[in-house]
Amino acid sequence: MGNPVLQVIICSTRPGRVGGVVGRWFVERARDFGGFEVEVADLAEIDLPFMNEPNHPAMRRYTHEHTKRWSERIDRSDAIVLVTPEYNFGMNAQAKNALDYLYQEWGNKPVGFVSYGGMSGGIRAVQMLKQVVTTLHMFPCHANVAVQRVAEYVDKDRTSFTPPEPVEEAARALLEELAKVSPVMRQLRE
Repeated sequence: MGNPVLQVIICSTRPGRVGGVVGRWFVERARDFGGFEVEVADLAEIDLPFMNEPNHPAMRRYTHEHTKRWSERIDRSDAIVLVTPEYNFGMNAQAKNALDYLYQEWGNKPVGFVSYGGMSGGIRAVQMLKQVVTTLHMFPCHANVAVQRVAEYVDKDRTSFTPPEPVEEAARALLEELAKVSPVMRQLRE
């Protein structure tokens, strides 16, 4: 059995977003951490339409190729990290849509959050997402990353992200928790 697959899902699809650079930063930290096969699912590139499957996701009777590809990606994952903005004190629609497309594929997998925003650091979006992921039988990690005042740490071209040390420490704590929990959760899926 190889390293667990960590799926880092970049949830923002907005042009000019900071989610891409924050997501790339976390992916680098995950690869440097080791112990995971890290994959990136950028919802801006995947471009899932709003839910258009005729059958309930729990049935796994998908009719569209985009859903089948999304299902395969999440099915092979052992752990998930959602890199999420906060829009109007909540989660963005694309994150909710991506979660709603599937059901069984999410079950018994740990999920962590890298949120960002203004003063709240995106934590209100995470609180909403936790309600959804627990319904999907996922295990939300205790250690998460919340980047307050994210614009202060992103360069003007939005190509680099240099957070303060507490954010770096939070990323390490999240990766350590995922490394401990994902093998246990894999046993539950088997």
